[in-house]
Amino acid sequence: MANLISFHDVAKHKCKNDCWILIHGKVYDISTFMDEHPGGDNVLLAVTGKDASIDFEDVNHSKDAKELMKKYCIGDVDQSTVPVTKKYIPPWEKESTAAEATKEESGNKLLVYLIPLLILGVAFALRFYNNNNK
Repeated sequence: MANLISFHDVAKHKCKNDCWILIHGKVYDISTFMDEHPGGDNVLLAVTGKDASIDFEDVNHSKDAKELMKKYCIGDVDQSTVPVTKKYIPPWEKESTAAEATKEESGNKLLVYLIPLLILGVAFALRFYNNNNK
């Protein structure tokens, strides 16, 4: 059985001499690898205290790099302790969602003015009809 490590414990280890990262549910103690990392230690320190899976995949690491990771694996993260994060929505998708919301709101604003005008129109029509029948 693999060693279960809480996310809180992983997040505590975030300095150059004591650095753990979380990638795809596995916890890696990369303290001794910091100086060897081709991207530098700042790249690794930037992903401490969170799930670095997406950051790791964005770089398209080589098979050799993925194989080297096994050497630094110290256990699995306890998934029940990992905080739920909101999914990132790029700004261009937010704009389309905002535009749709604006369209809906403008439709609602139109109804606010249209309904009283309709009631006023019906009132005038009834008054005109009643005056003509007398």
